[in-house]
Amino acid sequence: MLNKIILASKSNVRKKILNKNNVDCIVEPSNVDEDPVKESLLKERASSEIISKNLAELKANKVSMKKTDEIVLGADSVIDLEGELISKPESREQAMEILRKLNGKSHLLISSVCISKNGSMIWNYTDKAKLTMKNFSDDELKNYLSKISDETLYAYNVYQIEGQGRSLFASIEGDKDTIMGLPIKKIKEYLSSL
Repeated sequence: MLNKIILASKSNVRKKILNKNNVDCIVEPSNVDEDPVKESLLKERASSEIISKNLAELKANKVSMKKTDEIVLGADSVIDLEGELISKPESREQAMEILRKLNGKSHLLISSVCISKNGSMIWNYTDKAKLTMKNFSDDELKNYLSKISDETLYAYNVYQIEGQGRSLFASIEGDKDTIMGLPIKKIKEYLSSL
């Protein structure tokens, strides 16, 4: 199995998942500006799944163009609430709006991964998990947000499932690693075929 890759992401959680699974990685963030890509795809009525897949591919390809003959892993996760794409908050006010939208409802968390070599995708995979949030009052949501650091809030969307965020949910259906942004079982299967 190939066990040395380049991770085109700043995500500490993704790096930890790879390391825990004996996949050695060098971090090389893609620094892709996601917003114009999302806007363009939303105008074309692309699904959340397509948006997640395209962003993962874009990140992997961008880093892969500079790293000849290296295996590069790009990843992206999005929240889909009844067909609406929910992006990461840019302020605490936006985070509160997102929590209000998700409150008491089920949503999909979609995680896509892409492996590229020499600037082109050679493999990709997308997985979904269904999360159902409990019903909370505004005060309870504000109290939850007050316990979350800015770094966590902006890096992991409005909930960090392996931390405080677990308490928000009545039910979680799906792979824990997918929810954390990296469906590692499928990645390892593919890497072992190389």
